[in-house]
Amino acid sequence: MKRSEINELIREALSFFSSMQFRLPPWGYWDLQDWKKHKDKCREIFTNQLGWDLTDFGSGDFSRTGLLLFTIRNGKLNPDQQLKHDQQFNPGKRLDQGNKPYAEKIMIAGEGQVTPMHFHWSKMEDIINRGGGNLMIELYPSDENEDFADHPFEVSVDGISKTLNPGDIIRLTPGESITLYPGLYHKFYGEKEKGKVLVGEVSAVNDDKSDNRFLDGVGRFPEIVEDQPPDHLLVSDYSKFI
Repeated sequence: MKRSEINELIREALSFFSSMQFRLPPWGYWDLQDWKKHKDKCREIFTNQLGWDLTDFGSGDFSRTGLLLFTIRNGKLNPDQQLKHDQQFNPGKRLDQGNKPYAEKIMIAGEGQVTPMHFHWSKMEDIINRGGGNLMIELYPSDENEDFADHPFEVSVDGISKTLNPGDIIRLTPGESITLYPGLYHKFYGEKEKGKVLVGEVSAVNDDKSDNRFLDGVGRFPEIVEDQPPDHLLVSDYSKFI
């Protein structure tokens, strides 16, 4: 993807967030100079990969196959770094505040813009329609070979159990959510002619480098052609520009 395209997509995202009255943390609006000024205090952001992220999944056509997201909070997928019980109640000890056992993202799904079929080996997540159009989610259980299974399965939609068949599609209208457990294949997109969708995700710790199993082996992080300077940094930019 070209940096000029990424800059424009982030500008459009900021406008959409504003129209939905959704605000990012202050550093979500920083430019490169802001990052360089504050970098010494941003270890948690860099280590846990917080911030802007977008991908066309190697398709070359972001509007048809792509996703823009912003990771607001996240921990580290490392059980050896879990807080000990006595640390939690001793204010005299310095806690590893970056080691959260949870994550949160905000995303934008365009009309007919597909996030390809995938599951997570570790992460359980709630996908939430925060507003805008309707979010369509196609679901399949997986088998021991990580292929589609052919049996009915259950999901929870806002705490209500639903029995589905492989390939069924759930429509989430604004305010609705679904719980996706590890090993459950899913792809999602905004319903056509209903507008963009503001999509929330609340989950266990997120690790996009090692916890995504895409059915068709698509790419997760795009190669970027630097045809202009970045307006805002992506999570994959931190090591390059700061």
